[in-house]
Amino acid sequence: MSDLSARERLNRAVAGKPVTQPVFAVYDWFVNNRPHVDWARLFSCGLGQINHADIIAYGRPHVEITETWTETPQGSRRDVHWITDRGALHEWYWGEWRQEYLIKSDADYAIMARAWADVAVTLTDEAFVASEAAVGDNGITVAQLDRTPFQKIQIDYAGLERFSIDLAEQSPQLLALIEQMNAIKLTEFQLARKSRAQHLKLWENLSIETMGPHHYRRQLVPLYTEIFDLLDGAGKRLQVHYDGKLRVIARDIQGLPFDGLDSLTPPPEGDLTTAEARRLWPGKFLWCHPSLTWYSLPLDGLARRVQEMAASAGPTRYCLMISEDIPPAWEITIPAVLDALGATE
Repeated sequence: MSDLSARERLNRAVAGKPVTQPVFAVYDWFVNNRPHVDWARLFSCGLGQINHADIIAYGRPHVEITETWTETPQGSRRDVHWITDRGALHEWYWGEWRQEYLIKSDADYAIMARAWADVAVTLTDEAFVASEAAVGDNGITVAQLDRTPFQKIQIDYAGLERFSIDLAEQSPQLLALIEQMNAIKLTEFQLARKSRAQHLKLWENLSIETMGPHHYRRQLVPLYTEIFDLLDGAGKRLQVHYDGKLRVIARDIQGLPFDGLDSLTPPPEGDLTTAEARRLWPGKFLWCHPSLTWYSLPLDGLARRVQEMAASAGPTRYCLMISEDIPPAWEITIPAVLDALGATE
């Protein structure tokens, strides 16, 4: 095993130095929310960690956001209310899973617009500094700036069905909300230039099937371009969480100066092999997510798949990650992956 820590190896990989022992790291969300997993044991085996920290704080003068928890025979229910002087929005969850979205009608976009009106955006590195101290040599911290507004409204506010109908009908209220929130997002990135964090992430959760290339090029690419202009010269590395199918926009991605693609997943979840991704994006950092189907293979088959992924992603600028779910039989499969990657030295 290498004498270098996971942090040192990951930093060397990011810097473009040859990867001789690939980092295999887990999102901090799983570490914090899956207590049944023996994380201490897995870290002792060589698993790294990727932490995330908020660096942007909002002051929203026109909305009060409340949460209430109720224990029911079906489990924990969480109700969230956004209350403004123009009306209120409501969503609720069973445990981690959303059951109802905030925006349920065209009129609700105006209420959400009121919630985002006159927002005060400030930069704070407090969580980032604390996270870096906590993760130490076992990984790195990425500063997260949520999603671009198009993705935020689709995924978190309206849901795919409602959003798709309103987008197809070119709802003026929806388009106005996207424009309003885009301006706020640009302010966030202007502030992010001054953050102590080097790595920045947009949680796009993008699979092109949910929007199509036309809307990607019309709605996302222009905003990305403005973001890159703002970050120019600041020494920041922007990665995007693109965890689904990307083939039809592969050339578009090629022309966008993202530093890396996060949670890049081969078929069947995605539609590009790691080798294809590397040919298409030779200079980008590939944050590779092994298909969850691989973990059900015999251990020698699993080892062979991850070694092939590492060979295809390399020789520089890549790592492997646990970013979509805990692998099945984690107590056996995660050490097997670590062993396989150690054997690639």
